[in-house]
Amino acid sequence: MISLFEFPCQFPLKVMGKAVNDFDAYVVEIVRRHVPGLTEGAVHSHLSRNGNYVSVTVTFEASSQEQLDALYRELTGSDRTLMVL
Repeated sequence: MISLFEFPCQFPLKVMGKAVNDFDAYVVEIVRRHVPGLTEGAVHSHLSRNGNYVSVTVTFEASSQEQLDALYRELTGSDRTLMVL
């Protein structure tokens, strides 16, 4: 498989969902399963204009395409996640 990235690399992952109290924690919990060394400063959230949706951006050092693929599969497989970029 050919990757567009050179690993390891800094990777910003953006996850969007409905703005409920625990969406940030939910995203971080999933990302930590794939990125054990994730730090708190790596996570930033932004509410939509009307406050109905939230985007959570997690920036981490990605080690492989397989790691990213597994992370995307888990996040997109959830009914809580609306979009992953």
